[in-house]
Amino acid sequence: MVEVQFRFRDDEAVNDPAVTVGTFAEQTNATAVRIEPGDDARDLIPYLDRLRLIEVNFPAWTDGRGYSSARVLREAGFDGELRAVGDVVIDMLSHLKRCGFDAFAPDHALNPADAEAAFARWDNVYQATADGRKPVWALRHQS
Repeated sequence: MVEVQFRFRDDEAVNDPAVTVGTFAEQTNATAVRIEPGDDARDLIPYLDRLRLIEVNFPAWTDGRGYSSARVLREAGFDGELRAVGDVVIDMLSHLKRCGFDAFAPDHALNPADAEAAFARWDNVYQATADGRKPVWALRHQS
């Protein structure tokens, strides 16, 4: 199990062991899965109703495939815990949260003050994403 450093959910933390995407379909009682780079998050869409946790592994901060996995899962309706694990660094935090991640388990603990600043860095955003914040262009056109 990975150590969660930041979590933005009010429900109970999920501590179930995550299985691989390849073995998930064979385990009818699995409620947690771990997506590795190269796994297709769309393979999980038929099972989202039974999943409580999806971990997305970032083996290197330069590998951005996990952002797409998060977006696919949130747009498909996944409302469970979406946890970024691995080589998660300060510069990624706000972008990960915008894509739908609500828990973070970096390989190396991050400075809490730096993380708080990263999560709150931008008041206005330009793209609509899973975090529900309205993009700045939509705010300009409100009546």
